[in-house]
Amino acid sequence: MYFPIYRPRRLRQNEKLRSLVRETQLSVNDLIYPMFVVPGSGVTQEISSMPGVFHYSVDTLTEQVKAVRDAGIPAIILFGLPPDKDEGASGAFKADGIVQTALESLKKNVPDIILITDVCLCEYMSHGHCGIIDGEEILNDPTLEILAKTAVSHVKAGADIVAPSDMMDGRIMAIREALDDNDYSNTPIISYAAKYSSAFYGPFREAADSAPQFGDRRSYQMDPANRREAIREVSQDISEGADIVMVKPALTYMDIIADVKREFDLPVAAYNVSGEYAMVKAAAARGWIDGKKVTLETLLSMKRAGADIILTYHALEVAEWLK
Repeated sequence: MYFPIYRPRRLRQNEKLRSLVRETQLSVNDLIYPMFVVPGSGVTQEISSMPGVFHYSVDTLTEQVKAVRDAGIPAIILFGLPPDKDEGASGAFKADGIVQTALESLKKNVPDIILITDVCLCEYMSHGHCGIIDGEEILNDPTLEILAKTAVSHVKAGADIVAPSDMMDGRIMAIREALDDNDYSNTPIISYAAKYSSAFYGPFREAADSAPQFGDRRSYQMDPANRREAIREVSQDISEGADIVMVKPALTYMDIIADVKREFDLPVAAYNVSGEYAMVKAAAARGWIDGKKVTLETLLSMKRAGADIILTYHALEVAEWLK
């Protein structure tokens, strides 16, 4: 019987050999942990559609971020739920807003972790959209000023990186100019550059109390059918000053992650979103899958596709598994 000279199984015989020739590595250093801060004190409330993910008040958030740091996770990204909403998103940029207050506490008490903030207005708008409205039209350019003010207020309060997720045209340039004008030229921007209008965001809408009160977000988030458009979106954000670019969601957009990584010489982030997380948790709870193995395989595949950074609600448990 003829055998080829190259026998791939030679390098699969045991874990040490497999590890030695492994092409893709998943590390705790790749992870960013999304967290939600709410008004009040003593709050640690599990989000029903995202088992293991919680709403925290500032005091409990601070203690939990210490645990995140101790697990070796280098960064968190913070989402805020304000006590009140209005049509001008005034809570987004207030000096004593929920995110700003949390940042001040975290910077004081947990200085050795990277603090990233999601810069968007949907949580703060009474109508739940990511921009100023006129009737049922979401206005692009008037929204940019509020986004820029919000980003500056976050950095002033202690944010190390800002991450605009609104998908308004020109928001990276508006934020970059505002940061530079306020002597924050060293603050990086992670752009949600290719953010698709996805059904996988469902559990996040509960977590952030950000469901739109009318219509949907398809007029500003990307059409899931479009692949080439992602390159145009990412290219524009880079030209406006983005330092890291993100693809969101991740699991069903591996082709986009690979395209962006191949096309651009910038760090690429992938957001393993709430629906992706919830599906794994639900199936694992029913014994249909091995939750640990599926989670690690999923995140590894995002790395293999080209992601340098992964935002994931699995981060804490993954950090423990990777020890």
